[in-house]
Amino acid sequence: MAPPTRTPRSRWIDEGLRTLAAGGPDAVRIELLAKALGVTRGGFYGHFEDRRALLEAMLDTWERTSVDEVIERVEAVGGDARARLRRLFAPLPASTSTDGALSLDLAIRDWSRRDPMVAERLRRVDNRRMDFLRSLFGAICADEDDVEARCIIAYSLWIANHFIAADHGTRSREDVLERALRTIGALD
Repeated sequence: MAPPTRTPRSRWIDEGLRTLAAGGPDAVRIELLAKALGVTRGGFYGHFEDRRALLEAMLDTWERTSVDEVIERVEAVGGDARARLRRLFAPLPASTSTDGALSLDLAIRDWSRRDPMVAERLRRVDNRRMDFLRSLFGAICADEDDVEARCIIAYSLWIANHFIAADHGTRSREDVLERALRTIGALD
């Protein structure tokens, strides 16, 4: 008789991230994840020592997908700094949802206000993202102060755009964002 199939570690992490994005860190409970996965809690302990270990693994996965994989995608084709900035700010294909990634990022930002370990991880992720932006803007602009200003404007646009409900007259949001990115030199 074949041994029972264990729920892969990655499924626990993915379900934890989905739950975090939907309900915050307090919603990430082992028994609720097991129920959502249709398994018993026992399999959890084959992968993680405790809930805190799962939360760490979730943050590792978030950092890898939201920084490393984004940079890899942008750098994969090569090109000059403006071409890479275009790829960085280009919408993903319609088949790829960014809603989940945004919800997760926002949940982690909220969580960081109450947990110093998460705040430190968020600081590291934000610094890595800003360093990447600095490398790109630094290639098209020699003034370090201007580079820093462009980076914070671009990063702020990326985060805050989803909170702004303003209308733009006859202009679409996409047109206004494109114009903003052109203004800071992110687009040709």
